[in-house]
Amino acid sequence: MDKQDTYDILPEMMAKIPELQGASMIEPIHKGYSTDSKFKVQRSGGESCLLRTYGWSQHHAKQTEYRIIAELHRRGVRCPQAIGIGQLNEQQGYMLLSYIEGEDAEEVLPRMDEQKQWSIGIEAGEQLQRMHELQIEEPAESWYARKSHKHQRYVDKYYHCPVRMQHDQAIFAFIEENMKYMKNRPDRFQHDDFHPGNLIVKDERFAGVIDFNRYDQGDPVHEFLKLGLFASETSTPYSIGQIQGYFNGGDPDELFWRMYSLYMAMALISSVVWIQQVKPEETEDMMAKVERVREDHDDFRRLIPRWYNVKNY
Repeated sequence: MDKQDTYDILPEMMAKIPELQGASMIEPIHKGYSTDSKFKVQRSGGESCLLRTYGWSQHHAKQTEYRIIAELHRRGVRCPQAIGIGQLNEQQGYMLLSYIEGEDAEEVLPRMDEQKQWSIGIEAGEQLQRMHELQIEEPAESWYARKSHKHQRYVDKYYHCPVRMQHDQAIFAFIEENMKYMKNRPDRFQHDDFHPGNLIVKDERFAGVIDFNRYDQGDPVHEFLKLGLFASETSTPYSIGQIQGYFNGGDPDELFWRMYSLYMAMALISSVVWIQQVKPEETEDMMAKVERVREDHDDFRRLIPRWYNVKNY
């Protein structure tokens, strides 16, 4: 069932969701890559909430996502509050969350002065640190084994891609030399899509983090790779602030930067593969990001990217 079909039967859906009885307004949300259908709903009491509908085959994973969101909110993370989850019909389930009012940080950050961008980053980093305290399960395989296997699958696909990175052999060599450092790394909850596009800003303050549907677990440093690909292009002050906020106002050590660079290098390979499989029409834009990261790290001869210049903050 596509998003338009879902919208056409919204009155029927809402009648089946106890928490939405008497809702006065509903509007679809089209932003994002998620296969979920998303709607902003105004409940009878006047407050807004977020309704997500999904294929029933995803329900087990969605229940886990719902429990994670509820636990993070209980721990004081600025994220949506879990309101309800259930079945709509044989094909669909639903999740209901509180709605965080504000603007998309990706859009609002460039309009703010640099000090305020940095402050938003500080708050985001503090929240990310709190999120990483959560352990969700004991995996069957270690982080090293899981990440290594996943990386190898992307490498195999990369060599069949019609588009390649410049100087890619230098990047492969850096990865092979540093993969050993993934052994015995922490294995914690990951939002796995933590970047300004999933952060909300209101009144020039960090309001919350949204879209947990790609949650995963692994080395907390892995969460930072979106800075290199996306956030540093949107706002360098924000990106510096996120790192410093995560480290209680200070700068990370050499091991952080080694792990960050390793995961960043791996992400370049997976990004080349992913964009051509999922959004081939955006290949040119993605390759521009890939080349920018490659240059930021001098083909990974430097661990700290050029954009991490803290002298002004």
